[in-house]
Amino acid sequence: MEIRMPALAEGVNEGTVVSIQVKEGDKIDKDQTILELETEKATAPIPSPDAGTVSKILVKEGDKVSVGQPMIEIQEAGAPSKPAEKKEEQVQKSPEAPRVGTQAPSASFQYQSPTGAPPPASPTVRKMARELGIDLTRVRGTEKGGRITIHDVRDYVQQLRASASQQPGQGMPQGAAPQAPPKVSIDFSKWGPVKKKAVSSIRKTIGKRMHESWNTIPHVTQFDEADVTDLLSLRKKHLSNFEKKGVRLTITAFLIRAVVDTLKKHPLLNASLDEVTEEFVYKEYYHLGIAVDTESGLIVPVIRDVDKKNLVEISKELAQMAEKARDRKVSIEDLKGGTFTISNLGGIGGQHFSPIINKPESAILGLGRGVVKPVIRNKEVVARTMLPVCVSYDHRIVDGADGARFITDLVKSIENFEEKDLGV
Repeated sequence: MEIRMPALAEGVNEGTVVSIQVKEGDKIDKDQTILELETEKATAPIPSPDAGTVSKILVKEGDKVSVGQPMIEIQEAGAPSKPAEKKEEQVQKSPEAPRVGTQAPSASFQYQSPTGAPPPASPTVRKMARELGIDLTRVRGTEKGGRITIHDVRDYVQQLRASASQQPGQGMPQGAAPQAPPKVSIDFSKWGPVKKKAVSSIRKTIGKRMHESWNTIPHVTQFDEADVTDLLSLRKKHLSNFEKKGVRLTITAFLIRAVVDTLKKHPLLNASLDEVTEEFVYKEYYHLGIAVDTESGLIVPVIRDVDKKNLVEISKELAQMAEKARDRKVSIEDLKGGTFTISNLGGIGGQHFSPIINKPESAILGLGRGVVKPVIRNKEVVARTMLPVCVSYDHRIVDGADGARFITDLVKSIENFEEKDLGV
């Protein structure tokens, strides 16, 4: 029996072998973990589908494997010791032919509107066209009313390429984008000693998603400060009570509760934009992603239904998720379904920063380190601990006024946290 890489989640087509937990000749049980794969931001254990003996290991640690690729062969329990011979049929696969668009050549189509309005297309399609340097008036839309889809743009680009290849020396057809410059590997050792380290799959994923989010979402970041002096006193007062329950009460737990209360007043910051249907999706649940700093990179596990949990439950789940993330034991499902993300850098240091939105969410909260500052209270200068608060939001969904109202109400919620809100 060949054990192949399974499809672990939608959109996950490959992974990296992190560890192999068996060796050839080992007897294994059904559902026993035989190896671990790093996919996206999670490490997934791969169990054996049956009991037997490991006859051959086809991969090694660090190998990249794709869905369906054989990884380990086992001799099933009760099967003949000598496997039956099987014929392997070699199939010669021809390269996949590129998709050919059905549009007319660029010179034969020109969108014209009696009112001078641009051709109908979604914001995503328009952004894609701008990045590619495509003139949408030369793209024939295939949807109702001549609406242009992403597939229409792709077909048009394909047709431009085909036209360019058929006319060497004639230059790029009208409306075509200039090609990106080729990637260059620079030899930095010419100027001094260097050392190299391969980019991990998790770092590649982080970079890819941050780049996509920054390039597809118009970010706006709102800054403020919250007085957490009273909140720190409240935490200190109840610290021992929480420790008796086996949990550590952190400022992050208080802030999670304050964020949920504020999101209920400002549902747009808990919503998402469906770029295909061009609809706002208002989520009536509150699943908060908590950014965790690990040796492998940033991981954002999700705590679900935060609005239904008290501070003891939130604190316990917060600690468990952070530990799982640092041990790379979070599942892919643990990273999905978030409605809003919190990135707390207060334990490391620094003040304000501009966090990047965790797409497809519409907003993210960044927290810096609280600092004791002189502030005016009741016409007197007093020392108070001020917490830097930063909210980045998607300007397609949230207007500046909405963002300002959200951060103002969030600061009020933090500063006016009442003892009864502990929920214990």
